[in-house]
Parts: sequence; structure tokens; C-alpha cells
Amino acid sequence: MPVGTQGTVKAMSQEELTDIGFEVVLANTYHLYLRPGHELIARMGGLHKFMGWNGAILTDSGGFQVFSLEHLRRIDDQGVIFKSYIDGSEHEFTPERVIEIQEAIGADIIMAFDECAPYPATHEHAERAMKRTHQWAERCKNAHRSDQALFGIIQGSVYPDLRENSARTIAEMGFDGIAIGGVSVGEPKDLMFKAVDWTVPLLPEDKPRYLMGVGTPEDLLNAVTRGVDMFDCVLPTRLGRNGSLYTTRGRINIKNAGFAEDSSPVDPDCDCLVCGGYSAAYLRHLYKAEEILAARLATYHNLYFYHKLMREIRNAIEGDVLSDFKREFLHKFHEHRAKADSGLRTQD
Repeated sequence: MPVGTQGTVKAMSQEELTDIGFEVVLANTYHLYLRPGHELIARMGGLHKFMGWNGAILTDSGGFQVFSLEHLRRIDDQGVIFKSYIDGSEHEFTPERVIEIQEAIGADIIMAFDECAPYPATHEHAERAMKRTHQWAERCKNAHRSDQALFGIIQGSVYPDLRENSARTIAEMGFDGIAIGGVSVGEPKDLMFKAVDWTVPLLPEDKPRYLMGVGTPEDLLNAVTRGVDMFDCVLPTRLGRNGSLYTTRGRINIKNAGFAEDSSPVDPDCDCLVCGGYSAAYLRHLYKAEEILAARLATYHNLYFYHKLMREIRNAIEGDVLSDFKREFLHKFHEHRAKADSGLRTQD
């Protein structure tokens, strides 16, 4: 799911997202609550109509944003009182309030309010956050009145006993889907996947599993093979705006001098409109000239790359060849390292 935090996927129009093939985007409750406000969005007919998007929308609960602003908030079992990063005004999020806001925004999938423990966190801290997440999950379910799909969130940091506890508890609550939260918050990659390994076997097979905030192309493949279904990540858009492009042969930095006279597409194996119409040399020129089109074209390409990867993964699953696809994709994706060592096409 492309990340459209404030009701927009940065540098992209909704028509371009549809053209690529995306059917669902992510928006953020915390940011939309602060600006323009959920009441205004409701008066405008809901977020779909407000932003002109005909697909589905998932809204994060805002929990991660609230808890990442440690110096601007106070937390207890009732909820969180925090200060706006925009004007310093004080606000309160409770599980009931977060559900109310998300129902007003009108997303198709909404998330329970949770407490995301930072990394590193002590076992005691992680357990306290997990128990509060479970209590808030119950309150979110009780407050939920709409036909929006409500997902619960698993916490537990990097501790196997807490992850297993949280997976069993959230799974038993009967949510429409289940998210694995508290990952990609600074922990080593191997611990992130251990959290997935501890969690997924305990989840119902008929409910979607959503790994929040992940990740690189390798991460997506490694998570899908572990049983995860849904993902969101800012990487393809953020990296695109900064000149990093994903290709079938790895990630490249288009600003590097090696592309100055490269008349070939960024990725000869890509059939997106960027690779079909523009050279690597032209994209490098746009970045060097600080043209807005640079960010737009690179973002489009990266999103296309991610969408195509997920489509190919689905096809591989249906054809029962996922292991072969993963091996071949990663072999080709890492090919750029050998080329970089040989001095060809300067890479990141």
C-alpha cells in the first residue's frame, strides 16, 4: 500500500496511482486529525471523495506517531494527551476517540489504537505496552459501530514470550484482520523477522496479516514466504524523491556521475512509462537541476516497481513457484553489487 499520510501519496496524483494498478492506499489518522480535521473531511463526504480516490483506504490509528513524539505527550491507561506538532495545542487520543475519528474519515480498513514500545525497550516496558495495547484493543472493538474492517495490532517488541502472548490474545478477539506492529522501529533485521516467525503461526489462516511499515523488496519477499499478506512503507516514495531508484538489478543512486551520459532506461527490464520514455541521463539531469519532475518520475518508477513485484509474487504463489521466484529475483536484484565492484554503473 503506498503511503499517503496526509491524504496524498507524495508527488503522485490519484490517477497515476490507479494507472500503476494500486487498489488501496494508506492514510494517517493523527495527521488528518490535526490537519485539515476529521470533521471537515466528514463534511466533505469522507476521505475518498475529499481526495478524489476511487480505491480503498486504510487508516493507521496514529499510535506510532503519538508515541514517537515522546517529548510532546503523556500516557496512561485511559489514553494519550499530546501536543500538536503544528501549533502546540493539546489533544487527547483514547481508543474510543481514535475509532470515532477513523469512522468520520471513512476509511475502508481502520486500525485499533495501540502503544508501540520503542527499540530498545526493557522486557518490563514492552510487557506494559503490550498489556495496554490489549486493553485498548477491547475498547476499540466495543466502540466500533461502522461496517469498516477493524484490524487489531500485535505488540511485544523483540521478546518471544510477549509476541506469542500478544498474537494469541489479539487473534482471539475476532478482528477482521491482524497487524504485526512494533517492527521496523530500529531493531536489527534478524530480530524483525524473528518477531514475524514467533507471531504468524499463531494467527488464523482466514484473516489477512499486515506487517506494518515494511519494507525493502527483500523484506517483502522474506515476509510473504513467512505468511504475511499486506504491507505499507514510505521507502519507494521517500527514496524516489531523494534520487534512489529500485531496479531489477538493485537500487541505484541516479545522481551519481556514472549516469551522466547513460542513454538507456534506468531499468531496461521495466515497462513503466518512465523507463519507456526517459533515459537515466535525463533523470540525473533533472535531479542536478533540482526540477520537480525528477521526484515525480522517480516516485512513479519506484511505486511501479513495488506494484509489479507484488503482482509477480501473487502469480508465483498461484503457480506454486514462490521459492523459485524468490531465488531468481534476489539473485538478479543483487547482481548490481558485482557490477559496482567492477566499476560499471555506479551504485548506492
